[in-house]
Amino acid sequence: MSSKEVWSSMGYPFLGVFLTMLWFFLFAIWVCTLFVVIADVFQSRDLSGWAKAGWLACVIVLPLLGVLLYAAFRGEGMSERSAEASRRRDVLYQGFRPSAVQSRAVADELAKLAHLRDQGELTEEEFQREKSRVLT
Repeated sequence: MSSKEVWSSMGYPFLGVFLTMLWFFLFAIWVCTLFVVIADVFQSRDLSGWAKAGWLACVIVLPLLGVLLYAAFRGEGMSERSAEASRRRDVLYQGFRPSAVQSRAVADELAKLAHLRDQGELTEEEFQREKSRVLT
């Protein structure tokens, strides 16, 4: 039995499998590109609300042409807008999360204060005052 007979007896030739996979991956790439464009439309600070609505309608009504037009007219700034959004997220995240170095320094300072209090070099009032200073 030759390889041609094996593939044709299966009912779905190898080229058909390859083309199906190719179309599937092209469709997946297209969907990802569409989501990137829609996300860029919404995070653009230089577009008004009506301009965002117009681009969104263009991308939804005529998807291929809308994405190509968006890439042609506004594509040069997509990476800058994405980097700016990432920087904003990082700044907000850093504002809510103390760094490991800072928290380690605070813990070391509190341990030193507790040691001085235990040795009797600091009164309880001085310890509480210094503790509140370190924690703020």
